[in-house]
Amino acid sequence: MVKKNDIYRVKIEDLANGGDGVGRIEDNLVVFVPLTLPGDYVKIKITYKKKNFAQGELIELIESSPDRIEPPCPVFDICGGCQIQHINYKKQLEFKKNMIYDLMARIGELDNIPLKEIIPYQPPFRYRNKAQFPLTEVGEEIVAGFYQRASHSIVPYNNCLIQHPLINRILRETLEVLNKEELSVYDEKKGVGLLRHLIIRAGVCTNQALLTFVTSELEFPNSKNIAKRIFDRIPELKGVTQNINIENTNRIMGSRNINLFGENKIKEYIGKAEFVISPSSFFQVNTLQAEKLYKQIFSMAEFNGGEKIVDAFSGTGSIAVYLDQKMKKEKNNIEKIYCIENSASAVKDGKVNIHLNSLDNIEFIEGEVEKELGKLLKDNKIDLLVFDPPRKGLEDRTVEMVKESGIEKVIYVSCNPATQARDLKNLKSDYKVEVIQPVDMFPQTYHVESVALLKKFT
Repeated sequence: MVKKNDIYRVKIEDLANGGDGVGRIEDNLVVFVPLTLPGDYVKIKITYKKKNFAQGELIELIESSPDRIEPPCPVFDICGGCQIQHINYKKQLEFKKNMIYDLMARIGELDNIPLKEIIPYQPPFRYRNKAQFPLTEVGEEIVAGFYQRASHSIVPYNNCLIQHPLINRILRETLEVLNKEELSVYDEKKGVGLLRHLIIRAGVCTNQALLTFVTSELEFPNSKNIAKRIFDRIPELKGVTQNINIENTNRIMGSRNINLFGENKIKEYIGKAEFVISPSSFFQVNTLQAEKLYKQIFSMAEFNGGEKIVDAFSGTGSIAVYLDQKMKKEKNNIEKIYCIENSASAVKDGKVNIHLNSLDNIEFIEGEVEKELGKLLKDNKIDLLVFDPPRKGLEDRTVEMVKESGIEKVIYVSCNPATQARDLKNLKSDYKVEVIQPVDMFPQTYHVESVALLKKFT
């Protein structure tokens, strides 16, 4: 009978969706072990036991997998920011492709899965253009980092290898300034303290940056002076803002932003398309790989000109702007793109993006996709529907709307292949999955982007 704290030797046979190694112990019980990979032979201690599975902690690496490498990050073993940095990159790509295939077969119940080779990102580091650093105090020093694995304890570190180097430099400079002030740090257990997070955005193509302090209250002593001192240290910094989040919640940002110094937005490019990004707006975190992702969407769309398109969960309209601009360069026009987005700040930025790129046939609709899509489909014949939903995927009623609409072509972009597989299962009575293209937007983590082309059965 397997019990907590029992010691076992186990051969790791597979990788789970979250990046943990998978083995089997007594009575063929599945055990998940972080920091392991297929081919490892390890000694583990059971940390958690349920009826159908257990979780284990790596105690000793008895025999290494040939795909294991020494992770370059010195805090990888404890930091939760990356999960698979100990696996060589070629094997990471294989794991992600196999994970998508398994999800499409097991959850999606798809046959003859048309899965293409994953598009890699090279070199597989320094790609993130946005970081959200929780703050804590060590002694009397304010430090920042990422949460420890399976914990809300913070691992202090200011040279994360998957962040753009400018982000790390801004973090170091900001902490140096903050530690010359008498400021409190938020304690989420007690619900007291001022500074909650630092959010840093970097324009990979423009070398512009934006720093946001997330605070638990409006009053931020000496905030404008602090902002100016940081601004003066970093030439690339375009602005410093404050976001107020008074709620005792895991949600990082609140709804109110205050401009402390400089501008409250930066510019960035995906291909030739230009975008403005403000503190609260969604933007793809891997700028250079986003262009490869959008090229796949454009190729799948097979535009002839004159199409009406819906870009659902559009954010700042980056997909719509990219598609529209690329079509115009090929001397052909999309008739109309409707962007549906529920974030007011993203819609505001999106309207600026339309102007920046001199586009006149993109219209933003502020609201929930579940409500606004039905209105659009009732009054317009839509030729292509592009979904890029949050991790939870599509609501059931949205799926039913699509099935009833008669739209011939759907492109589903997903950052969570598990919910994508579920939604494809629910659509497969009316749509054939023509192709699934994985794109590695997030090297060193188990996350992967997946683009699926669906065509209505005739």
